Amino acid sequence: MSGITLALSKGRIFDETLPLLAAAGITPSESPETSRKLIIGTNRPDVRLIIVRATDVPTYVQHGAADLGIAGKDVLIEHGGEGLYQPVDLHIAKCRMMVATPLGFDYEAAVRRGARLRVATKYVQTARLHFARKGVHVDLIKLYGSMELAPLVGLADVIVDLVSTGGTLKANNLVAVEEIMSISSRLVVNQAAMKLKHDAMQPIIEAFRGAVRP
Repeated sequence: MSGITLALSKGRIFDETLPLLAAAGITPSESPETSRKLIIGTNRPDVRLIIVRATDVPTYVQHGAADLGIAGKDVLIEHGGEGLYQPVDLHIAKCRMMVATPLGFDYEAAVRRGARLRVATKYVQTARLHFARKGVHVDLIKLYGSMELAPLVGLADVIVDLVSTGGTLKANNLVAVEEIMSISSRLVVNQAAMKLKHDAMQPIIEAFRGAVRP
């Protein structure tokens, strides 16, 4: 297809992207929340949206199946970001990457005495880098579901996960003990497409940049 393909995921990122799309003069023809379609047209015949899992957005863009995409910083770190430009921090879908422990677990003392920690997380690269910088020895346990369960049943000492309100932690008697980084979503661009479709893509990128509210 000679037009522009933008990869998005359902949910919060899609909802918070709608004003940015509007700023670029792009209106989806239907909502991915109610439609079963994975390719959604827009009011512009040269722009279409593809709906993919959040973790797959960088892969679709890297390999050229999408020209542009919107992905969280957390996803981009795990992916590695190869073959992608990241020209704009969109300041949407904000949250924090945190270390959390069960109430009563003395995390600081465990770190000081050099304990080897069992860490459950979906964000293995982020956790590995964080604890390596601190000089903490860890055994990383990759999970895909509810991280909060791992310490409660003895699978892990701590978890590394995204936290927005902290409500889920509190409900499961966990507490955030350390912030690793702030997370927001970025516009990602296929490098080859940026060269081949520059005239079509640049106005969209600039419209997104101009609509960002830090």
